[in-house]
Amino acid sequence: MQTISPEVISTIRGAARVLVREHGYMERTLAGTDLSPSAVHTIIELGESSSLTSKELSDRLNLEKSTISRLVQALEKRGEITSEKLETDGRSFCITLTDQGRKTLAILAAYGENKVSGALPHLSGPSTPEDIARALDAFATALKVSRTGSSTEAAATAPEIVEGYQTGMIGDISALHGRTHGPIVGFGPAFESVVSAAMAEFMPRLSNPVNNSWSVVENGRVVASITIDGEDLGNNIAHLRWFILEAHLRGLGLGRRLLDKALHHCERHGFDEIHLWTLKGLDAARALYERNGFELVDEYRGDQWGKMVMEQKFVRKQTRG
Repeated sequence: MQTISPEVISTIRGAARVLVREHGYMERTLAGTDLSPSAVHTIIELGESSSLTSKELSDRLNLEKSTISRLVQALEKRGEITSEKLETDGRSFCITLTDQGRKTLAILAAYGENKVSGALPHLSGPSTPEDIARALDAFATALKVSRTGSSTEAAATAPEIVEGYQTGMIGDISALHGRTHGPIVGFGPAFESVVSAAMAEFMPRLSNPVNNSWSVVENGRVVASITIDGEDLGNNIAHLRWFILEAHLRGLGLGRRLLDKALHHCERHGFDEIHLWTLKGLDAARALYERNGFELVDEYRGDQWGKMVMEQKFVRKQTRG
């Protein structure tokens, strides 16, 4: 094991204390709200994922289940979140943000972004913002590995992305959509049936080079995926479909890697635009789309999924280099 000098340890500890103070964590409330730091982190984690169970929140926030239970009750009473029993496990609840919760999330995001963007111009020495981002991310990962006991090697190994059809992916991805989007569209067979029927129609068309799919497979099961359908919309427009990750894979940069695969495919095949349709409330996915040039062009209510929901259409116009 590498020997680390007391001076380095002291510097890191001091910097960590300053980060805590400058972000306002010494106050009873945080980010210009009347919410406690733990409540703020709960809303942020729910924003990063479309939904989480109490256990997943407990793991992410490193808090006791009883504390999470009280947090959930308090935030639900405020109208920030909603919880619904899972049909597959009556003891577990699926927790999601409400419209009010998403408004609060936007306030929290603006607060954090202002803190970071206001500080970065004052960097001294040769460090770039990218250097700081990599160093903080690496140290945060090391802290989590130290707490959880996971090996550094396992934490550093990025999931492998495979290309093309994978055995069982129609059922796996349909089920994953049902579990992930159930809080929005309602639990039941209607949503999964629509997804699986559309995938069954598409998969035989993967032999056409303009179509492709990328997935992550764990223990023989597809746990993350994205697809480009280059045929169904016509007019040299690509259709981005079935972009989804299991909860334990979120926050690892895997969504960005999958999206990069899809965007590179579209650039290689010379599509003029990429269109996608999604559900309102999937805030982490929307943020990723917008960071990569997609713009919201339409929002409307529809019931094709078995329940009246708000649907959104995003478009990315391709540029020619």
